[in-house]
Amino acid sequence: MTTPPHTLTTGPADAALEQRLTEELIAFNNTATGNAERTEFTVRVTDDKGDLVAGLVAWTWGALAGIDLVWVRADSRQDGWGSRLVQAAEAEARRRGCDRISVSSFTFQAPGFYRRHGFVETGRTLGIPGGHEDVHLFKRLAE
Repeated sequence: MTTPPHTLTTGPADAALEQRLTEELIAFNNTATGNAERTEFTVRVTDDKGDLVAGLVAWTWGALAGIDLVWVRADSRQDGWGSRLVQAAEAEARRRGCDRISVSSFTFQAPGFYRRHGFVETGRTLGIPGGHEDVHLFKRLAE
């Protein structure tokens, strides 16, 4: 069998390529799992001036939710906003029909925080720069 000529290139970030790959993988995943498309949501905390204090970006896909990003401003990190963000995300996930949620956190970030909120470790990715690891966590959501 003769393969037609193809070109393989490596280059800088390519937003159009990323968008196309995302679309192709979503279609493949939805066909393979029979689930609806993944939808995203956010949780935001602002102060009285409208400045961002904390935020969370998450998604749902079928009965699974996932947290992608959580950030709390340095001067507000002891005020309970992280807990409130996670609780709000869990409530939104349940509202969307999810019964489980996942997150990952580098060892220098907050894996202990997630454990305190009922998440259990399911694995680790080794070799993060600086000798760190990416800790993968999972939690079943109660009704």
